[in-house]
Amino acid sequence: MTRHVLVLGGARSGKTAFAEQLALRSGTSPAYLATAKPLDSEMRDRVASHQAGRAGRFATIEEPLGLSKALLDTSARHDVILVDCLTLWITNLLMANEDVSLAVSELGATLLQLERTKVILVSNEVGLGIVPDNALARTFRDLAGSAHQRLAEICDDAYFIVSGLPMTLKGEPPLIGQPRIHEA
Repeated sequence: MTRHVLVLGGARSGKTAFAEQLALRSGTSPAYLATAKPLDSEMRDRVASHQAGRAGRFATIEEPLGLSKALLDTSARHDVILVDCLTLWITNLLMANEDVSLAVSELGATLLQLERTKVILVSNEVGLGIVPDNALARTFRDLAGSAHQRLAEICDDAYFIVSGLPMTLKGEPPLIGQPRIHEA
C-alpha cells in the first residue's frame, strides 16, 4: 500500500526541499505537480527558479485549479507525485470563487483512490501567526487549517518542517533530513 505524505511548514522553512528529497527517494518516476499562477514578475521569477532547480529530476505538470483530475491523470505515468503547494491551490480556488471545502473533499477522495502512486502534499502552515486583520485573510487561514486537518487524517505520514528539520507528526520518521548526531 502506498503511503501518502503531508509536509507542512512556514515560508522558507525547507519544506519543499524536504519533499523533493522524499519524492526522489520514494519512486523511480517522480512528477512535480505545481499549483502556482505566476501573476506578476516576482512570481514569474520564483516559478522560473523552481523550474530550473528541478529540471531533469521531475516531470512537471502545472495545474492551478483541477488538482484531483491532474493527480488521477498523472498517476497513470508516475509512481510518486509531489504537489507544491496546497496553499497556492487554495488561493487559486478562492480567487476563482470555487468551493474550497468541496475541492478538498474531492482531493481526499482522490488520494484514497491512488493505491499505486505515492502523493506528497506540501503546504504552508499559516495558522501560527497573528489573527489576520481582514475577512478574506481570515477565511483563507481557516480554509487552509481545515484542509490540513482533513488531509492529515488521510495521509499516512505527516511532517512539520522548521529550519530545514523535519518533525514527525504522524507515521514513520523520515530517513532524510535528520540532524546528524556527532559523538565526542
